[in-house]
Amino acid sequence: MSITTTYPGDRTVAVFGSLQGSGVLLTDRLILTCAHVVGSGPAVVAHPAVRDRIPTTVAWIDDRLDVALLEAAEPVQRVAPVRLGMVDTTEAIPGCDITGFPRVQRYGPDQRYFPRDLRYEAGYAQAVGAKYRHTKVIGLDDLSRQDSEWDLDTAYLSLEAQEQGRTQRGREASEPTPSLPQRIDTLLTDRPRVLLRGDAGAGKTTLLWWLAAHASAHTLDDDLAPLNGLVPFVVPLRTLRARGGTFPGPAELTSAAGLVVDAAPEGWAGRILESGRALLLVDGLDEVPPEDREQAHAWLSQFLARYPETRCVATVRPLAVEPDWLRSEGFAELRLLPMRNEDIQAFVASWHRAARFSEDDDAERLDELERDLSRQFDQNPTLRDLARTPLLCAVICALHRRRDGFLPETRWQLYRSALEMLLGQRDRRRRIGDPEGIDLSVEEHTQLLQRIAVWLVREGQSEFTREQALRQLGRALTGMERVSAQGPPAKILTHLLNRSGLLQERSDDTYQFIHRTFQDYLAAKEFVEDDHLNELLRHAEEETWQDVILLAAGHCGRHELAVLVGGLLDAGLKHEAGAMGRVDAHVLAALCAQHATWLDGGVRDRVRRSTAALFPLLDNDQVATAARLGAAALECLPEPDSMPPGDPLVDYTANLIARIGGGKAIAHAHAWVLAHPEASGPFARSWSNFPPREYATEVLAHCDLSTHPVTVSSRGQLQEVRYLPSLVDLTLFDDLLDSEIKAAMQGIEHLRNLFISENQRLADLSCLRSVSDSLAVLSLWECPGVQDVRVLAEFAALQALFLDIAYIPSAHWGQIEALPDGLQLLALEKLPADRLSLIPAHHGVTHLVLENVRPLNLHGLDKWTSLTSLEVSELSNFDEALVELRAHSRINDIALTAFPWNARASHGAQTVVPSVDKLTVQSPPDGRSLSLLHSLFPGTTHLTLLGSSHTGKLDLTPLHDWPKLSVNIRGQEHRVLVGAEELADRLTVGRY
Repeated sequence: MSITTTYPGDRTVAVFGSLQGSGVLLTDRLILTCAHVVGSGPAVVAHPAVRDRIPTTVAWIDDRLDVALLEAAEPVQRVAPVRLGMVDTTEAIPGCDITGFPRVQRYGPDQRYFPRDLRYEAGYAQAVGAKYRHTKVIGLDDLSRQDSEWDLDTAYLSLEAQEQGRTQRGREASEPTPSLPQRIDTLLTDRPRVLLRGDAGAGKTTLLWWLAAHASAHTLDDDLAPLNGLVPFVVPLRTLRARGGTFPGPAELTSAAGLVVDAAPEGWAGRILESGRALLLVDGLDEVPPEDREQAHAWLSQFLARYPETRCVATVRPLAVEPDWLRSEGFAELRLLPMRNEDIQAFVASWHRAARFSEDDDAERLDELERDLSRQFDQNPTLRDLARTPLLCAVICALHRRRDGFLPETRWQLYRSALEMLLGQRDRRRRIGDPEGIDLSVEEHTQLLQRIAVWLVREGQSEFTREQALRQLGRALTGMERVSAQGPPAKILTHLLNRSGLLQERSDDTYQFIHRTFQDYLAAKEFVEDDHLNELLRHAEEETWQDVILLAAGHCGRHELAVLVGGLLDAGLKHEAGAMGRVDAHVLAALCAQHATWLDGGVRDRVRRSTAALFPLLDNDQVATAARLGAAALECLPEPDSMPPGDPLVDYTANLIARIGGGKAIAHAHAWVLAHPEASGPFARSWSNFPPREYATEVLAHCDLSTHPVTVSSRGQLQEVRYLPSLVDLTLFDDLLDSEIKAAMQGIEHLRNLFISENQRLADLSCLRSVSDSLAVLSLWECPGVQDVRVLAEFAALQALFLDIAYIPSAHWGQIEALPDGLQLLALEKLPADRLSLIPAHHGVTHLVLENVRPLNLHGLDKWTSLTSLEVSELSNFDEALVELRAHSRINDIALTAFPWNARASHGAQTVVPSVDKLTVQSPPDGRSLSLLHSLFPGTTHLTLLGSSHTGKLDLTPLHDWPKLSVNIRGQEHRVLVGAEELADRLTVGRY
């Protein structure tokens, strides 16, 4: 049977699924359409040649790509075989017809298509992978060059970070409970702009490399999956500084990181940024000299204002810029936390695994070394405290291997030993002669490298060009006769680059030390040997110089150390008592004196007096600085009874003790919590900083736990919960077994609130039965093993349930109906349904929160007969949603966290919902008027505008004449508020 000529329109069918859309016939029964049209229910298709609609089955569907393939129950229309391909021209193609568009084009901004961009983007992604998929591993450079470059997937460790100022979900915002520490991957998910603070060696750069490599390769999963397909632009500010370059515009982004890739098509980066598909990764804001940081701020602010949909992560050392430095640009501030004990053990395992990959013949010895180092970390708190960053942990692993288990005791000794290991006899051990004809001792290597290092510190840089290095080496060689006789500076530099193990090439003609800490160590040595202590003291208030000063103390002799410490004490006295400048300088002086083998008695006494005079601490900034002293700060604490109950300074002292942690702090914590039970909060949330059992019995058991939550983040802590029978509010934050949780719950008498986060092992909620009579609030987040909640029907006291429903099969959603009658609040997170009718209604719930991942239809709202409050994310059809809300006037509290500001701009007559009294929406973009809200919800008396990534002005003028309206604006510090003064006391503005 012949097939007649097929015209483009013959292939077009109408598809009726969750939504109505179009599809194209690939064969007489196969239809290609969009996944969001099909949704989760059945779909039928219609064609002019067929009288009735034809049912279909889903042959394949991919929600991420927004593509579905349907198979019709019977032939729809005879068509010629389809020819699939990629359009690679801007010219019209006869006989080619486009019948539909991907979701991003249907609902996103109107974008032109540039065929060359697609090819270039693929090559760019390969270049990003080649640049950032590997990293140099300290301690493995005795191996071949290939073996010493560690695959980033092996080297990367997802560390913990914390954001201050946010509260846990399910808790009232007024409660003073900081957000839980979470893995950085999780925290980045819902924060489009992040300023990431971290100490030297904390893993900031490694994180950015890992994000760049995986986002470009579409290999991020779980929480970070939405970043797949974004185009990463890495901006290493240290490199730009070394090249003498300026802050890049869109056209310079592809060259900023030195990728090996062809020139981009004209305007390519701008088009990526305009479409909101860019991931801007700015590394090393602290590498910019202080006098240029405002220029850096202005560049980043203007860049993101021009391209407001761009996601951005910027890194900086903790004290390099002031708090909230980028808050007005919508940045959340995260702080990388020191590695937990479990992280250290995981790093040790990864380091030795990488070593075994390259040295199979030494595997047995490496196994034993790994076991020994693991034991040392487990038993030696001092050693653990030295290994709280990936850098130092890697150094310890390397030294442990080199020294057959013997390790240095201080941070300074650690660096010295690492340099000796890296520079000393490497080539001889590997039976390599003098490939460049250069033979240098360890000290000769050091003298040359420290000249480069000190120049970098003085210039505020961490990268250098070949020409810059040659000038510094030329000056150094004038006093090094044996070395200069072996060749000119160029030959010496080639040797240092190839053989020292301390320098690495970053791009063509740009080099750096393998880590900034080694640069600072060598620069400190040069400052001391060249008698430039006064220069160090002049820069004592600059954060980037403070590590250099600390390391210089280790290089000092007896006389130099007294001068350095005394100079820091004098510098502090230039500031008033209680001023942050004095605290910084005197803490730095105390740190320099801390590990001195010999220090003049008068100077040491002066250090003790100046440190003691800093107490009591006056704010949290002083707490953070004083905590650097560690256990030594505990000797300076005031007596607990020296402060009256309720004194605000009590909290700062409690915070300091909690931050220092460790066994030595327990006695102090015990004394302070007995004298000041009102300060229980800092102690209740800092269990992970102390030995589990002793802290539970000596401190937590005496805390007022009726209003303060306790966080359990390890099995060791969970086993000690039995000592806390008065526990009311508990968070479990680890992969804890059902049996372990069950045993812990049996020892708690009146547990009211339970938050379980990121538990891959929890499966059976019957382990909570012993608290079923008292538990009022239960939150289950990222617990994929929990797929059945029937047992919760027995929890008669349950009033609020926060449920991550993504892991619960839709066949089990019916269990929602059987939840306790007293349930008032139900929050369903990561909801995959596209219509409310798919969720069985609970007759007692008054407050429903739906964090849906797909646009939601509110059909079925009438089944929730007790509902008075509704929070929902994106709506599939806003007009239909308004009709549903108007028909259910009992719902007077509405939160629309994805309000369609852009979509509503051109609409005419709309459904009015007068019953809404409390309204919450995200703030509109510049140019969209808040008057729209009054036309839709005229009865509102309480309006909350949530934070959004929109920039520009937020015009409140349309709210002036809205009678009886109070306005609460949250998270919009980065926007200029127009008309705020006229609202007077009707307006409140907060961060969260």
